[in-house]
Amino acid sequence: MPKSARKPSSNGIRKADPYAAAASKRKASNNVFKMNTDLGQHILKNPGVAQAIVDKAALKQSDVVLEVGPGTGNLTVKILEKAKRVIAVEFDARMAAEVTKRVQGRPEAKRLDVLLGDVMKTDLPYFDVCISNTPYQISSPLTFKLLATTPAPRVCILMFQREFAMRLFAKPGDKLYNRLSVNAQMWAKIDHVMKVGKNNFNPPPQVESSVVRLVPKVPRPAISYEEWDGLLRICFVRKNKTLRASFFGTRSVMEMLEMNYRTFCAQNDVALDDGPLDTASDAMDVEAAAEDDADGDDDAWEGIMDVDAGDDDDGYNEAPTFFREEAERKARLLQGNTARKRKGKVAELVRAKVRRVLEVATELADQRARLCDEGDFLKMLYAFNQEGIHFN
Repeated sequence: MPKSARKPSSNGIRKADPYAAAASKRKASNNVFKMNTDLGQHILKNPGVAQAIVDKAALKQSDVVLEVGPGTGNLTVKILEKAKRVIAVEFDARMAAEVTKRVQGRPEAKRLDVLLGDVMKTDLPYFDVCISNTPYQISSPLTFKLLATTPAPRVCILMFQREFAMRLFAKPGDKLYNRLSVNAQMWAKIDHVMKVGKNNFNPPPQVESSVVRLVPKVPRPAISYEEWDGLLRICFVRKNKTLRASFFGTRSVMEMLEMNYRTFCAQNDVALDDGPLDTASDAMDVEAAAEDDADGDDDAWEGIMDVDAGDDDDGYNEAPTFFREEAERKARLLQGNTARKRKGKVAELVRAKVRRVLEVATELADQRARLCDEGDFLKMLYAFNQEGIHFN
């Protein structure tokens, strides 16, 4: 009987082949550099795009450049051609070794410093320019870390997911205009540089990308970031609602402002009448709250709402059963607790101050956050501070 033919192995090489061992080692080595997409590892493979990004930074020969997530070094080697020194921060030890090997034995190796670790937890050394194919998971925190760096970098050229990039430079009235837009544009001048298709990466991400240019404002605006961001958080909780509804429509907002006002008064020796309101005042307050919460625009809620605070005109009747039951349980508890049911004089004072700022000082009560520009929010913050109300 004829001998049966030998079956080839799965990789097409017979076991008796002397090159089988080498092939298996080569295959194993390739598996070591499988990209970890959970860490946002999408390597920019198009040299033309990499060169365009470096050119947009307008690097000088004296520049120290920070690169976040160098990967295999495709951008790094082009930056080294024009900059004095590159500081590369890499989270993955495999990639850190690869980018180091990329320039090993070359003069550029002396001008490359690789820092292994999480860029968000790393104390960054001085740098003039930042260039980054940014891992999408850290887009927002990295942006504000760079804008808070002292001294501020001259320019940042950053690759982001397309939608995130468009939010950064969106203008009032745009669909993507939100708190991120106002916050970023307060601290930097932002321009769109170019679009980058998903096929320019290995492996390709699921979304398109864009490159933006951030030029931090020097000197920085003389306002507290925490205070500014606190105001914006309230205004953009429901960006399609009026500012009156954003402040008065959520009980937790007014409770927070009351607590902050008490702190302000304690620090500045301002006496407060902390007694409860009388019955007539309680009734007026309920009517005022009903007016404040009435708004015909039923857009999606974008923040955290109290269990018993509805976003519809009909209260919480359209809420799921669990939330209706929880609200009814709270109502029953309040029926036998007069002290909790009544609002105090301080709460009413804070409500009056907020109403005065929105309706008189700024005349923005009926405006919507998505249509307000930086000047409107600055005017509002100044008016609130004049009334002793703070947001940090």
